[in-house]
Amino acid sequence: MLKEFKAFIMKGNVLELATAVIIAGAFGAIVTSFTNDVLMPPIGLALGGADFSELAIELSEPVIDAQGNVLEEGAAIRYGRFIQTVIDFLIIAFIIFILLRSYNRLTAVPVPKAPAPDPGPSEKDILIQIRDQLAKRPL
Repeated sequence: MLKEFKAFIMKGNVLELATAVIIAGAFGAIVTSFTNDVLMPPIGLALGGADFSELAIELSEPVIDAQGNVLEEGAAIRYGRFIQTVIDFLIIAFIIFILLRSYNRLTAVPVPKAPAPDPGPSEKDILIQIRDQLAKRPL
């Protein structure tokens, strides 16, 4: 069983998948940082200084002690974080689309052109044949 597991784990597809998962995790962190730190601040500024990560609909008040410390966060629908996550997804989906499109163009096998069909005899050749046939006929 150990031998079979070793053979399975050493297959190219498993190693490629593990590499892809690791790279995707790192790439996801880069895109999240790009969205949160580069893309959303100017958009928030254009919308009147809104911080998207803080946009929420409060459902209940937070529990606060006498010193003003928050003991328990109130329930809220944090739609700002959702908007950032959707933007992250769209950026990643677009980049994957571009990568796959480029890969498909680079690996596409050119389809050989079919040879042109034989054009057959020209009009002049046909007229010459008709003339020769007529010349062979007895009058």
